Amino acid sequence: MLMMDRPRGCRTLLLVLFLGNMATALEVPLDPKVLEGLPQPPTITHQSPKDYIVDPRENIVIHCEAKGKPHPSFSWTRNGIHFDIDLESKVTMKPHSGTLIIDISGGDKAEAYEGVYQCTARNEHGTAISNNIVIRQSRSPLWSKEKIKPIVVQEGVSLVLQCRPPAGLPPPIIFWMDNNFQRLPQSRRVSQGLNGDLYFSNVVTEDSRSDYICYARFPHTQTIQQKQPITVRVLNMDAINETMAAYLNDTDLFGDDPAEERRPSFLVPTGSTSSKMVLRGQVLELECIAEGLPTPEVTWSKVSGELPTKRAFFQNFQKTLQIMDVSEADAGEYRCTAKNRLGSVHHTISVTVKAAPYWISAPRNLVLAPLETGVLTCRARGNPKPTISWFMNGVPIENAPTDLTRKVEDDTIIFTEVQTGSSAVYQCNASNEYGYLLSNAFVNVLAEPPRVLTPLDKVYQVIMNKRALLDCASFGSPLPGIRWFKDSRSSVLDGDPFVFHENGTLEIPVAQAFNSGKYTCVATNSFGISENRVHLEVKEPTRILKQPEYKVVQRNRNVVFECKVKHDPSLIPTMTWLKDNGELPDDERFIVDSDSLTIMEVTENDKGTYTCIMNTTLDQDSASAQLTVVEKPDAPTDLELTDPGARSVQLTWIPGDEHNSPIKKFLIQYEDALHDSGTWHNLTEVPGTKTTAHLKLSPYVHYSFRVIARNEIGYSLPSQPSHQYKTNPAAPDENPSEVKGMGTEPNNLVISWKPLTGLQSNGPGLQYKVMWKQMHVDEKWTSVTVANVSKFVVAGTPTFVPYEVKVQAVNNYGHGPNPAVIIGYSGEDLPVEAPEISRVLVQNSTLAEVNWRSVPAKSVRGKLQGYRVYYWKERSLHKHNGHGHPHHMEQQTLTFGENRSHGKLPGLHPYSLYKVNIRVFNGRGEGPASTSQQFETPEGVPGQPAFLRVTDNNLDSLTLEWGPPHEKNGRLTGYTLKYHSVNNSNELGHLEELTVPANETSITLHNLKYSTRYKFYFSAKTLKGPGPSITEEFATIMDTAMASRQVDIATQGWFIGLMCAIALLILVLLIVCFIKRNKGGKYPVKEKEDAHADPEIQPMKDDDITFGEYSDNEDHKPLKGSRTPSSGTVKRDESDDSLVDYGEGGDGQFNEDGSFIGQYSGKTERDTVQGHESSEAPSPVNAMNSFV
Repeated sequence: MLMMDRPRGCRTLLLVLFLGNMATALEVPLDPKVLEGLPQPPTITHQSPKDYIVDPRENIVIHCEAKGKPHPSFSWTRNGIHFDIDLESKVTMKPHSGTLIIDISGGDKAEAYEGVYQCTARNEHGTAISNNIVIRQSRSPLWSKEKIKPIVVQEGVSLVLQCRPPAGLPPPIIFWMDNNFQRLPQSRRVSQGLNGDLYFSNVVTEDSRSDYICYARFPHTQTIQQKQPITVRVLNMDAINETMAAYLNDTDLFGDDPAEERRPSFLVPTGSTSSKMVLRGQVLELECIAEGLPTPEVTWSKVSGELPTKRAFFQNFQKTLQIMDVSEADAGEYRCTAKNRLGSVHHTISVTVKAAPYWISAPRNLVLAPLETGVLTCRARGNPKPTISWFMNGVPIENAPTDLTRKVEDDTIIFTEVQTGSSAVYQCNASNEYGYLLSNAFVNVLAEPPRVLTPLDKVYQVIMNKRALLDCASFGSPLPGIRWFKDSRSSVLDGDPFVFHENGTLEIPVAQAFNSGKYTCVATNSFGISENRVHLEVKEPTRILKQPEYKVVQRNRNVVFECKVKHDPSLIPTMTWLKDNGELPDDERFIVDSDSLTIMEVTENDKGTYTCIMNTTLDQDSASAQLTVVEKPDAPTDLELTDPGARSVQLTWIPGDEHNSPIKKFLIQYEDALHDSGTWHNLTEVPGTKTTAHLKLSPYVHYSFRVIARNEIGYSLPSQPSHQYKTNPAAPDENPSEVKGMGTEPNNLVISWKPLTGLQSNGPGLQYKVMWKQMHVDEKWTSVTVANVSKFVVAGTPTFVPYEVKVQAVNNYGHGPNPAVIIGYSGEDLPVEAPEISRVLVQNSTLAEVNWRSVPAKSVRGKLQGYRVYYWKERSLHKHNGHGHPHHMEQQTLTFGENRSHGKLPGLHPYSLYKVNIRVFNGRGEGPASTSQQFETPEGVPGQPAFLRVTDNNLDSLTLEWGPPHEKNGRLTGYTLKYHSVNNSNELGHLEELTVPANETSITLHNLKYSTRYKFYFSAKTLKGPGPSITEEFATIMDTAMASRQVDIATQGWFIGLMCAIALLILVLLIVCFIKRNKGGKYPVKEKEDAHADPEIQPMKDDDITFGEYSDNEDHKPLKGSRTPSSGTVKRDESDDSLVDYGEGGDGQFNEDGSFIGQYSGKTERDTVQGHESSEAPSPVNAMNSFV
């Protein structure tokens, strides 16, 4: 064994630290192409263990493998002397290896080759050596022959059966069995010690047997040796007395008295203290086996600390303490305690932990360039402290050739300015009394030009904003310097944003798109230069644009989680969905699309966290969302009634499953089996946090209760009904509601009420006590008791007088509370007097106001509800109608409130004779009518002429004929005719205007242009002004000579070609117009509408309340230059009339108080120009404006 003792000092540590900072050791790459050409000293790669126990039945193989350049040669020493393999016929060495094979198959004994072997591997650059390998043959000796006498013991005493196996190599494994090769049962009372003996804390009669056999198994030879069986007989005192004679001559008898209970004492170890030494890293085994009666219980503790819980184990029924992988911290005192009910005993074991040497820092191979500096360090610990020895190529370093570049400082060798050819293998040996460590480390001095090891044109792909690392692995001696270039090699990369690592790697901490491109690394040392190029591609990051969202879904519904992703188009994405960080269930209800996950018909098992993960070859993004499956709650259960009272009970229940949606409330319902069996009624509600309710009950009810739960989804099914709960009868708590007194005839009073329900009756025999008396007349109440009815008729009452009325509930158990008094009236009769009309004021041709005087209250004979005004048209005031032939129109009715004394009559016809009368009415009906009073309406503007047509048309003249208006509305004073020409280009000619006498019905217009269209506007007028116009278009006829010339032209070829070209152009224009129209453009018809407009709007007269109408017929647009209000409506004249002045028509157009609610039935005057083809009726809005 190679060992060396040498003192070390503090200066060594400081020097090593200094040189460690300045030395740069080369790392030799593992690339075979690089290693193949590099010289390298030997390195041991495989060797047999230091303590090598061999099987004597097999060949002995001692391993020794090494590498180096050139490949090393091998030699061996045995017991410190050169082992010449050539002289040993049974020993061979494997080719290209140092492994020895010793053949003992010919009968040779393995023990002849026992000894200490050491392997040496050397080449021209150095020598490496193996550990000292101790070869020993395994041994399994036989048990010595012995005669074992039977053991007879008294019941209750302790007993030890000794095994004492023969010493073997390695030591055997001990176990106890019987003749049937069954392990003997062990317990807290009977157990095997670490030395193999079998210990009985106390014996019992069941321990008697003749086959206690100790076995020893030798692991290397796999053989088992058996000790002679031991016979044990356990006797109690009676058996001893009976068999004394039989055993007295042949056996020892233990004691004459029966064994008594006793406090514990230790069989192993003896005494109160002991000591134990263990090596670091081994297993510490402490044993305490006690005897006593009853059987003691053993416990362990550490006196100066806690037991290491993760490394401490109790074996053999707490009798053995094992501590695995012992360290120095496990040293100290351990105490075992044996205890039974009679007392306890302690034993203290002092544990000392020693340590064979172990590495702190083993020396590492050192590759240096010429003139470089390096350090070999060998640091080890142990107890006692190891001694460090250095060797060079297997020779103690003090005996090695002197080298001025090498300096040994205790556990460190320092090399300064090494020279070519100074390569060697150095060995460090650290040893103490418990073992040693040996490590080889070579110093290889190389002079090599640079080599770039990174593959050429390697492509690096990184994600934008992530770190990019571009490798430039290189080797050379001395260590090459690395420079980087991008794209063109115009300048060296330096500074931000680049980071340059010692191994040559170029780092871009935050890669951007502009960092993409070709990069070149150049490695240089004093022996040459080498370069390589790589490529960087910066990709867009993968991002989830739309993350899945939290979902709350009702059971059996579908749910969709969306996961929309953006990624670099050059990368292939893979979408993966997880549920609760695991795979999706194998269920066809789960449908995975490119950007979504759909779960069909969700169940409660589907709740959880769903995660979408988008992976590319470079990155990934993920997002998660929770799925909560909700449903209506389950029905409550276990309804229970407690705390019964006369009118209350306590109801409790157990809620059903909420199904992930908290219960908001509980609805409590009841069934009354006595009065309304089969029908459930709502009783009360309680918050969802409660499971009990105090219920207020009514008397005389047979209650059954049920509970319904409600959450956000809906109501649960009802619970099972509770058992029936009956309340006792009582007098009514309340009287009938909605009590009324109202007569239906002039001489009666009907008293009505809303009957009590069965629940409200409180008991059997429900009746109603009806009471009444006339106010200010009767002093005493008149009463009657009725049942099963909801009204009572009091006959023979005066007409419409007040009565005090009350109704009280009564049952067999008493009367209800004192009822409230209600004021009612006996029946009404028809009024007997009519109002008097004081005056009628005509305001304009369509509106009048009537005033009247009210009637005495007594004559109403009931409650006055208002006045009804009836008015109708007798006839028109035109002379040709005649006074002897009245023309009655439909009578109109307006209703006014009781406090009114005047009202306005709308919808009148101009220039007509009207009559009006008034009646008062009450709840019974109307009274007599007042004397009718007549009034006349003034003239208004006439209506539209009946027709306008052409009776004769020529080249330059037209004859027009018309009919007078159907509604003259006064005496006609004449007609107005306006006209202008309209050509094919929609240009308007000069507007002509003529006045025609009222007695004319036709007119001929001369000096017109031939073949020309004219537009005519014709209206009638009275003294009030012109009425609306009728509009028509007529044309003069074409000149025949002109027509013949046109026919001649039409037969010409050039004209036909021209027409075809025009037709084609028109077709193109139509297509363009069609496209523009679809886009909202203006089309020619619109221009025509603008051109064919009415020339003017007739102004509204100052003394007329009504408005002219607007017609949206396309021929009735205003002419160019005409003016209309910008708002599209005509501002009404100021008036002090109010809607309250208008009564309610018979068709319900006015409210009872006279307020207007709709259009009156009569027609209004028109004073705007209208077409005859599309005259509108007055709109409700215009009508309302005319009355305001």
